[in-house]
Amino acid sequence: MKNIFLVLIIAFSSSFAIAQEPIVWNPDYELQLSDYQSPESEINPALTSYSIYSGSKIDFSFNMNSVSFMFTKNFNSKVKAIFQKNLAVLVAPDSLTANQLLQFGRYDFDLVELYSRKIRKKIYEEKGAFSDSSLFQPIFNELQKEMNTVSAQVFKATDFGKDAELLQKEHNKVIDEINTLSDFCMTCKPKKNRK
Repeated sequence: MKNIFLVLIIAFSSSFAIAQEPIVWNPDYELQLSDYQSPESEINPALTSYSIYSGSKIDFSFNMNSVSFMFTKNFNSKVKAIFQKNLAVLVAPDSLTANQLLQFGRYDFDLVELYSRKIRKKIYEEKGAFSDSSLFQPIFNELQKEMNTVSAQVFKATDFGKDAELLQKEHNKVIDEINTLSDFCMTCKPKKNRK
């Protein structure tokens, strides 16, 4: 009996830990309302306001010695667009509003992937054999700021995603740009520039 109880505790703990893993951007996955797992998320008719914190962000990290760093040109796998389910908040008074916010969340996750690709591309173009890691911070800061500005502009222009037509138009632009930067997906190896 003790063993069964122990197995159940381990199984529950494992499933909880897995559920909290961030979602790494994938062109075949579309965010769902169930992905907004922050305890603050709710759909409640008593609410008079609505809001969203998308939970999408660029994760950039690497750990390598200076020799490896010197000879590494492709940092695509080190820059990830992720969605943190436990931090993603969606608050709405009804399912219609919740789905409009969800559409904005999907747009925002794709926007994060687009800017991850822009960061990967810029690093690839600017990293030389003797560059050090200080090269990355200005690139990251510049493109993060640009991404936040674009997201805020679309958020405001579409009224939190309520203007579905405008949001879809902006989303299509982001998808087109993602496809244009196909050499800079997380698992891709960019083509060498020929001079």
